[in-house]
Amino acid sequence: MENNFDLWFRISLTVSYFSCGSIFFELPYWKDLPVRHNIDVMHVEKNVSDAILSILIQSAKSKDGLKARKDLEDIGIRNNLHTEVRGKKTYLPPAAYWLSKKEKTIFCKRLSKFRGPDGYCGNIANSVSGPRIAINRLCSYFNRLCQRIIDPEKLLIMETEFVETMCQLERFCPPSLFDIMFHLPIHLSKEARLGGPIHFRWMYPFERYMKTLKAFVKNHARLEACMAEGYLAGECVAFCLEFLKDSVPVQETVNRNEDIEADRSVVEGRPLQKGVEVTLSDKDRDTAHRYVLMNMASLDPYVE
Repeated sequence: MENNFDLWFRISLTVSYFSCGSIFFELPYWKDLPVRHNIDVMHVEKNVSDAILSILIQSAKSKDGLKARKDLEDIGIRNNLHTEVRGKKTYLPPAAYWLSKKEKTIFCKRLSKFRGPDGYCGNIANSVSGPRIAINRLCSYFNRLCQRIIDPEKLLIMETEFVETMCQLERFCPPSLFDIMFHLPIHLSKEARLGGPIHFRWMYPFERYMKTLKAFVKNHARLEACMAEGYLAGECVAFCLEFLKDSVPVQETVNRNEDIEADRSVVEGRPLQKGVEVTLSDKDRDTAHRYVLMNMASLDPYVE
């Protein structure tokens, strides 16, 4: 007598659970493409960071709420996180990954001093009121993935490390946290290995330009017309500035974080805010001086 699993497995081989298929598979070359669909790093990074931050600071959108704790009771795991009824209220025991009040204050102060590049849709400082190893490894994964120069051999190591990172998170975080967005990053390193650096494929420049287009809208009943007229006006102003550059001194608006090339300066760009005078010790001065020397392009031949 065959068991139900063998019967279900044989039926699943003959019956398809997909009601429709992608029309791209009708193309003769589609089945041979190594990367058929590009996963956008920007949205994956945003959704993962939102989920992690909300569960750390216990925000309203946190996935470690009452329903998540009830799921732990139904599954019968992590008894220390089960809900407790105290009178007419339900108490959620604190988890190991929750930030303390002091840690929240430090984190919010850091966000209040954050200066993003041009094109940010919002200022984080306006929204801020006055198991770490796994989270640090997750941040390190995205940091190495977003670098301009990537070693293909390190990408293979990153795939293995990301699986271990997910296992560490699953030991502490509730199962409701691990939706599809937490499983997509494992494919990002493979896409970077096949398609090259992710800067040519992510959505950050397009999202920033959408903020520029939204600024053109003055009449919400005619969105497309406002964007077209605003784009045309910008082109006309740019042409006039180029035409009048040699005859009339017209000061062009410079972006906040635009790099300024200096001929005799080692550091390119300009400061974002007023400087603070700091007195370094001899040890800190030598460390900073050595760091600058080791990271100068002109000294690479001597370092090698």
